[in-house]
Amino acid sequence: MPKLTISDIAQRAGVSKTAVSFAFNYPERLSEETLRHILAVAEEAGYSPDPVASNLKTRRTGCIGILVPQPIPIMTRNPHTLAFIEGVGDVCHDMGLSLMLVPPLKGNLRRAIVRAAVDGFLTLGLETFRGTMMVLQQRGVPFVMVDSDPTPDTPCVNIDDEAGAYAAMSYALRMGHRRITIFGIRSGYHGDYRKYAGTLQRRIAGYARALAEVGLSLDDPGIHLLECECDLEGGYEGLQTVLQSRTQPTAIVAMADVIAIGVMRAAREHHMDLPGELSLIGYDDIEASSLTCPALTTIRQPTVAKGRVAAELLIQRIENPDITPEHITLPVDLVERDSFSTRQ
Repeated sequence: MPKLTISDIAQRAGVSKTAVSFAFNYPERLSEETLRHILAVAEEAGYSPDPVASNLKTRRTGCIGILVPQPIPIMTRNPHTLAFIEGVGDVCHDMGLSLMLVPPLKGNLRRAIVRAAVDGFLTLGLETFRGTMMVLQQRGVPFVMVDSDPTPDTPCVNIDDEAGAYAAMSYALRMGHRRITIFGIRSGYHGDYRKYAGTLQRRIAGYARALAEVGLSLDDPGIHLLECECDLEGGYEGLQTVLQSRTQPTAIVAMADVIAIGVMRAAREHHMDLPGELSLIGYDDIEASSLTCPALTTIRQPTVAKGRVAAELLIQRIENPDITPEHITLPVDLVERDSFSTRQ
């Protein structure tokens, strides 16, 4: 049986081909009665428009992509990323858009960018992927950078990472701790924080500023940086490593709540008293942070709101490519709970 065409539906409905096209692409241009009639005829005939053909005509896919530097199974281990996607999804739902996650394709982000059928991209933490940014520019689709170093010609959304890290470390120091291990996010630089960029650089700068105010530094004998995978297993394995070292910290300052919760799991296995033996502060304030035992002290960032703001900027950019790029920084807050105590 031959595939039904737009002409077939127009003939059956007694309308023009343009009217049928409007029914599927621009329904607001038709009266409600005409729209219902065309859609009813199409449904009865079993007709659906070819999405590829529609995209060729409108030059739009009706889809935006989130470009992530990790495979999706790894990315979804961090609830913070899922909260960001929730915020983006809220805007897509309101605007009638689809959302595509775009991870590296066989390890290659450039190949993924070229093949993704989207109207624009949100990039997550790609400050070290300068080649990738060039491919985005060459493709010519709008994009908004998230958790990255801002560039003059590109919209960007960040949180105040340095202020959050400063607040976390200042709190630990104010509570009397001087043997502190920072559980950082795996960077590829093997703990050489001087090479950090973007989010990691800003957070290290915040920690360093707080330490300097009490005469300490990141190179002080009591201060250590340990990089971990940004998931539960990363925090779990990180504490195992720390417990094998000669100098035990009295406090851990983690760059992500999911890492801190992994630390808690390992601490329970070792029958450690939290926060009596080891105080712990995280970063993000994911939903699980208030449900742990003890409840996790952390830095709250507005992750869902960050997703919404980034998606709104991207849609504005898609609709008006000449709009002046905005650089937006969202505030953070210290949330005091039960996982941190004064060092006696």
